[in-house]
Amino acid sequence: MLLILGQLLLFPAGSNSKISFDQLKTYTEAGDVQKINVVNETVAEVFIKKESLSKYPEATKTTFSDAQPNFTMEIGSLDNFQNKFDKINDSLAADKRVELTFERKTNVIGTILGYLLMPIIFIALYFFLMRRVSGGAGGPGSQIFNIGKSKAQLFEKDSKVNLTFADVAGLDEAKEEIMEIVDFLKNPKKYTSLGGKIPKGVLLVGPPGTGKTLLAKAVAGEANVPFFSMSGSDFVEMFVGVGASRVRDLFKQAREKAPCIIFIDEIDAIGRSRGKNNFQGGNDERENTLNQLLVEMDGFSTDKGVILMAATNRADVLDNALLRPGRFDRQIGIDRPDMNGRVQIFNVHLRSIKLNEDVSSVALAEMTPGFAGADIANVCNEAALIAARRNKTSVDMSDFNYALDRVIGGLEKKNSLISPREKEIISYHEAGHAVCG
Repeated sequence: MLLILGQLLLFPAGSNSKISFDQLKTYTEAGDVQKINVVNETVAEVFIKKESLSKYPEATKTTFSDAQPNFTMEIGSLDNFQNKFDKINDSLAADKRVELTFERKTNVIGTILGYLLMPIIFIALYFFLMRRVSGGAGGPGSQIFNIGKSKAQLFEKDSKVNLTFADVAGLDEAKEEIMEIVDFLKNPKKYTSLGGKIPKGVLLVGPPGTGKTLLAKAVAGEANVPFFSMSGSDFVEMFVGVGASRVRDLFKQAREKAPCIIFIDEIDAIGRSRGKNNFQGGNDERENTLNQLLVEMDGFSTDKGVILMAATNRADVLDNALLRPGRFDRQIGIDRPDMNGRVQIFNVHLRSIKLNEDVSSVALAEMTPGFAGADIANVCNEAALIAARRNKTSVDMSDFNYALDRVIGGLEKKNSLISPREKEIISYHEAGHAVCG
């Protein structure tokens, strides 16, 4: 773009009228040509005598400088042009002969821009890439300076979190504990007036899919206080010291927003026991992050109203210093739901499904022993998809039965052949189930 601009500034488009060789011959034989200047052996610049300019209205008028030609012509081969023009000159009288000069011109602006173009391109590309890396926020290169900043997602009081405790089923005991902690933040004087202290940390422990993160989302929707959400893996980076810096920045933001809740999902990513392996590098960085987390949890005072919630399904690998009272004062176990819990979870997930009259949440709960909340949600979704695949207007029990078989046993193998020996073994196996009830 800059080169094009330079060319336009030096040689404006359409500034000279172009002519052919025959026209040049006519102008020369008429005695109107003052001189011809051949530039860079490619272009002939034709200068008309001032007294003859009125005969050529199409000629470019040299208002500011006599150095600008009135006409230009592409000459092609220099030798051919020179031979032809010499013949014309030789046929003219001495007073009409035209001086033919040769010159080399350099586009100064183009040359300067040519030297500057590559550095400008590299600088522009650098700023563009840095802006893309930083997500466009904070100006070019801000990612470099913000690499130690916390990546926590903040949910303010007016944030739209469409999830409440009513959407969490089968976790009555855990909900009571969490609701009490939320009440701590809403009415702290109710507890501090009796000498009680707000818990510093709450650890949600349970198998995958039991609703730990779901419960935290419900807290974000119910607490009406700032809620910081972050994954344990977000603290880990390839650069040394970044994890500890992000922990410091997270708790700094939390103190400014107090009372508030910090939620760290999958805290075992940074909270593993120290000194149990000999790996170096990344392990040292994780330990530095854990050490900073331990300091921050013990560092802020109880009247600040900052509560740390965390979730993990590997409590056995967490560091003992992290689990002690004073850091995580409460550990809430979230197990797989019992019969009543599964009924409640089915009732929640069946709300949005158009059901047939024969569907019973109690019967479904009896058919799904050991299922976690995520498993039940998957069964309900599979049943709806199967009913749609069968072009039904509602979901009935046969769809749920097929969905259960699919979730437990996988896809049906319709082209599978069973040998007589395999049939005999399966029959004994199923007969054993029937005998045992």
